[in-house]
Amino acid sequence: MSTLAELLADNTGLPGEAADHLQTVVAEWQLLADLSFADFLLWVPVTEELQPDGGDFVCVAHARPTTAPTAHPEDVVGTRFTVEEHPQLAKAMREVRICREEDPHWYRDLPMRREAIPVRFHDTVIAVMSRETNLAAPRVPSPLEIAYLGSAGDLCQMIVDGTFPPNGSNATDTHTSPRVGDGLIRLDSSGTVVFASPNGLSAYHRMGHESDLVGTRLAPLTRSLIRDPFDATEVSHRIIEALDGKPSSRTEADSRRGAVVLFRALPLRPAGQAAGALVLVRDVTEVKRRDRALLSKDATIREIHHRVKNNLQTVAALLRLQSRRTTSEEARLALAESVRRVTSIALVHEALSISVDERVDLDKLLDNVLPMVGEVATAESQVGLKRTGSFGVVVAEIATPLVMVLAELVQNAVEHAFPAGRSGKVELIVERSARWLDVVIRDNGRGLPSGFSLERSDGLGLQIVRTLVESELRGSLSLRKVRTEASSTRVTGTEAALRIPLSRRL
Repeated sequence: MSTLAELLADNTGLPGEAADHLQTVVAEWQLLADLSFADFLLWVPVTEELQPDGGDFVCVAHARPTTAPTAHPEDVVGTRFTVEEHPQLAKAMREVRICREEDPHWYRDLPMRREAIPVRFHDTVIAVMSRETNLAAPRVPSPLEIAYLGSAGDLCQMIVDGTFPPNGSNATDTHTSPRVGDGLIRLDSSGTVVFASPNGLSAYHRMGHESDLVGTRLAPLTRSLIRDPFDATEVSHRIIEALDGKPSSRTEADSRRGAVVLFRALPLRPAGQAAGALVLVRDVTEVKRRDRALLSKDATIREIHHRVKNNLQTVAALLRLQSRRTTSEEARLALAESVRRVTSIALVHEALSISVDERVDLDKLLDNVLPMVGEVATAESQVGLKRTGSFGVVVAEIATPLVMVLAELVQNAVEHAFPAGRSGKVELIVERSARWLDVVIRDNGRGLPSGFSLERSDGLGLQIVRTLVESELRGSLSLRKVRTEASSTRVTGTEAALRIPLSRRL
């Protein structure tokens, strides 16, 4: 089955930030499906380059409810609809509002009600969610159903507003936070409980609260039940922040009776109006014991990365020592380049040693690597390094070869583009989309030598770059001389263009 990232890459031209936002929406939307007792489908318009006639929408993700029968027993990811087949999709994008069908829609002998919910990112609608409720199983209105549907309606409106999920949501928190079935508590704008699901009430009973929750102020009650004063203040503060409209992450605390409970508070502000908050709770006392073994394995993996980093730093130190003892200038330069390459790899392992999911923040990592590359500039030739754009977070299998490639290309620009005594600049320009990572390394130096060919170059650095780009990154690299005219002064330079696919299918 194709992943969301692959489907976005194959069917849209969305920029990287918009694709990341849809990933965050999908990480959160099981909550919506469970509260709505309905299936949620994510539709994106197919880019005009791939459908010259226009009008098609493709389903790129699907969530089924755990609280009701599904409306789609079969897999619908990858299905295409035209505007005529599902007019609410285009209408919701155009009018930026939730559009509901007046009459039930029949799908494979199942009656269902469909609603189209535009997904806004910044000021642009980038996709549409379809909420599809199976009407074949009649439901009797109950306090639980009314509270669930009301909360789902508020969250759906916040998606239209562009305020849910909030920017910067932590995917790890989302995947490990409590679910609707674990326990849900609805608060009004004053922080008073107006509804508590049976599992939510049970979690508080295990924490030591004996009576009903409805009508109580949840923040001070929770503070009184938690053993550690710091954790008590933290959890109650997260609940109060949610009432003030601020998103919060998952929090874990031990109660005075020994129960371990997870909390997550979500603000409810449809159309910008304060409507209280949702608090998800889960008793994880037994699960916590079983998870300790898995946490131990994760710690072992991170420890391995830490030891590899230490070993590489030892190798770099030995190379530096050897460099100081050699009398050959050529050998000293070769050892210095080896030190830089080993140190670059060590920095990747250092980042992985503190990562919980084998992913690396490449912007933060390169901010440490590039200054180290710039140090090779001599005192006579001061070269400024500048990065424009964001790499974002990449998986470990891409991080190591990509950092090596970028360090080599920047090193070549700094070392070979500028003659002694001349200053200059090297720019690193990044553009990331759902499909590609495009990087341009541009300098304003003397340009490529006459007759230069990347394929015939015998420089070790460029050979390393070509090998890594072709075999590890499955990308492409080109080098060209650039010339511009400004105030009758010709400026020469070199531009290295690197393109790397972010989808395994490309």
